Amino acid sequence: MLINGHIHTPFCPHGTKDELHQYVEKAITLGFDQITFTEHAPLPKGFIDTTPTRDSSMSLNELGLYFEEVNRVKKIYQKHISVLVGLEVDYIEGFEKEITSFLNQFGNKLDDSILSVHFLKRNGQYECLDYSPQLFEEMIHKYGSVEAIYGNYYRTLLMSIRSDLGVYKPKRIGHMTLIRKFHKKFPTIHKYEAEILEILTTIKNKGYELDYNGAGTAKPLCKEPYPPEWIALKAIELGIPLIYGSDAHQVKELMQGFDELIKI
Repeated sequence: MLINGHIHTPFCPHGTKDELHQYVEKAITLGFDQITFTEHAPLPKGFIDTTPTRDSSMSLNELGLYFEEVNRVKKIYQKHISVLVGLEVDYIEGFEKEITSFLNQFGNKLDDSILSVHFLKRNGQYECLDYSPQLFEEMIHKYGSVEAIYGNYYRTLLMSIRSDLGVYKPKRIGHMTLIRKFHKKFPTIHKYEAEILEILTTIKNKGYELDYNGAGTAKPLCKEPYPPEWIALKAIELGIPLIYGSDAHQVKELMQGFDELIKI
């Protein structure tokens, strides 16, 4: 079965206004049997988006309409493709209670979901790690090295996997090497093999899935999927399910990075 488990929508404030039915019809044309709309869930109550544009997620007051619209296209196209209602939930260190409360309230409306790390906590402050190379460079100056950011990212990612977020916690870990989005400009001397093995082992022990995300292949300073081939192969060796996700923010991106999945 051909699945695309990570697709954004016009409800994404940093995406495009391509409509839901356009995504679905294109997915049918491409031969997908199942897709999941995984819009960025509202950030946890009390957390302030640290990006300059503050457009990391949809607002809470849009959530009801989002569910309504995805369910509408789900019903319209049910004879042609399976459309799942999903969210991409941000794990933010220190906001576990708020995330759990959100999931307890809305989790029963979800068919599928992804847990991702975009924000890192350091000295009581939060920063978005993937907003732009300029902001990443500012983080390097604050942290003292690229390696220190990577270390904090993998620490936070492991926390997200281990964290108890209730019965509706997403079981798929999103783009686990997102920290490498700008690696061609800001390389690191380490592969973090021990950290990555611990992360994969924990995913395996939890019975979770891994988002095999093609978006990085289209990023000029990345040019590789999240995760890259050697990690994907290790995940397969451990028996971790890899679920292809285009992370599309526009219809034309529905197959981005898919060729890399075929290779492995």
